[in-house]
Amino acid sequence: MTLKPNSATRHYENSIQIDASATIVERCFTDLDLMHRWLNPALTCHPIGDWSTEIGARSRFTIAVPFVQPSLHNTVVERSPGLIVWEFKGFFVGRDRWECHPNAIGTQLINQFSFEIPNPLVRFGFDTFAARLTESDMQKQLRRLKAVAEREYLAAR
Repeated sequence: MTLKPNSATRHYENSIQIDASATIVERCFTDLDLMHRWLNPALTCHPIGDWSTEIGARSRFTIAVPFVQPSLHNTVVERSPGLIVWEFKGFFVGRDRWECHPNAIGTQLINQFSFEIPNPLVRFGFDTFAARLTESDMQKQLRRLKAVAEREYLAAR
């Protein structure tokens, strides 16, 4: 994680090598049913309207935590083969970028999660209690996505 001094901006970047085609890996982060196989079980994604990953498509990610269920409202702001960027607003404001890079042994998947926490109290709570958990969960999430993609790849052969 890279933090700018005295800044509300947070940035996480993780990558993983996946032994599957970029097409299969991309499906894992754009197909809603496949997404729910690797997302943190406390996190759900709900389309606003019909599910789509085209530019302008909207959805809502909800985190199940005791007593509250904070949500991030998302809009797809960049989309091309192997790339999707969701821009979100809620208790965080920022972007979640997923990008595939095919290579000789499969696909390198890079996930960048950059955001600001406008509310100083929420920012303090995040930095104190959730920052390390978020980074750890993002790494676990990529390992779960890898497992789903590699199973899908084997099933398609």
